[in-house]
Order: sequence, then structure tokens, then C-alpha cells
Amino acid sequence: MNNHPEETATFAGGCFWCMVKPFDTLPGIEKVVSGYTGGQVEHPTYERVKSGTTGHMEAIQVTFDPTVFPYEKLLDLYWTQIDPTDAGGQFFDRGSNYRTAIFYHNDVQKKLAQQSKSALASSGRFTKPIVTRILPAAPFYPAEEEHQKFYKKHPDRYAAERSESGRDAFIKENWNR
Repeated sequence: MNNHPEETATFAGGCFWCMVKPFDTLPGIEKVVSGYTGGQVEHPTYERVKSGTTGHMEAIQVTFDPTVFPYEKLLDLYWTQIDPTDAGGQFFDRGSNYRTAIFYHNDVQKKLAQQSKSALASSGRFTKPIVTRILPAAPFYPAEEEHQKFYKKHPDRYAAERSESGRDAFIKENWNR
């Protein structure tokens, strides 16, 4: 039985395969699930979401212990995994299902996400506007099992996806990571 509080955070950052590992390996992170959120279709499939007809975005849902890994640190990590200036998708994944968004689960998360976005916008790091949306959490539908922990199941495909998409180069250029 857990004697610590658990909270949930939900982030859309383009391809969910590429978003799990950076969060999954940190202390205080209990679970990271790939899935779909923000759309109108109940229980969507990967193929339907990929078609762009469901309104859903690929996303991750993170269960975390805020006493070990606070929400603010999750936000900091999230920003360094995406191009927050791209409204048309992420890297070579294009379309509404690959847009970026922070889905808040309570008023504190909303306030922290807004503050974090505002700080990034005023930092001068990017010359284009920050277009990542901050939205109320919507129903989250876990993706099919084959998409969970993709980086562990298919390490070569995972590495190729990150590299070929341009994500790794962007992160290195813009975040020095």
C-alpha cells in the first residue's frame, strides 16, 4: 500500500512513443501510459487517431509522487521534449493528433502550467510564439499494449523514430540535451 500521495499529469507532445522514456526513468514517477485524449470518440484505436478524424491527440499520462518529483519539474521536462512553437504537429509527425497540449487535472496544475508557459514565452529561447495549449483534462484512453513502453520493446525502432523525426536534433539544438 502506498503511503504517499499520487497525482496525475497528462501531456500531448507528438508521437507518444518518444514521450514515455524521458519521464519513465525518473524517481517519483510511478507509471507512464501512452494513450489518446482531447477528442470526441470514445475508446479510439491507434489507426483511428492516426487518421486525424477523432479529435484526439497522442498523449502520455504520468502518475507521480509530487513529494519526490513535483509537477513543476514535470512541466520543465515536458517543455524540453517538444517544439512548443509548432501548431501543426511535432517534427515529421504532422496533423492535429500530434499537436502539443498540457491537460491540467486541477486548478493548481492549471496555474502552474500557465506560469510555466508564460516563463518560457518570455525567456527569449524561441523567436516564434509558444502555441502549446493548456486544456482541462479530458477522458484518457490507454493505447493498445503494443504502444506501451515502446522504447523497451523496440529499442532500435524507438531510436530511429527519435533521430529521423528531427526530435533529437531539435532537443540538442534548443535545450542542449
